[in-house]
Amino acid sequence: MRLLLILGTLFLCFSWTLGCGTVGKDFDMEQAQTIQNGKTTREDIALMFGEPFKVGVQNSHPIWIYEQSKYKAIGDDTSKSLIVEFDDKGVVRNHSIMSNEPAL
Repeated sequence: MRLLLILGTLFLCFSWTLGCGTVGKDFDMEQAQTIQNGKTTREDIALMFGEPFKVGVQNSHPIWIYEQSKYKAIGDDTSKSLIVEFDDKGVVRNHSIMSNEPAL
């Protein structure tokens, strides 16, 4: 009986460990709020945040995506995203910041 209790406890601990994870690349939300459309450059973004987690094209414009999602076995999952769209000169055309994390 004692062995069964130990195995059950180990199984629960192992299950909770597998239920947690992080995907993406973290970024500073406060720094993201300093981005200015029409002024901030691709080089500025690279200096502020490093290499993007993803790159792509949106509406024929290059975009960089910084994104992090944290998944938990217990409690709420959290996610935040920064999407930066550049014009043909490498200047920020548009950007968006999204998060379900509580505001500080």
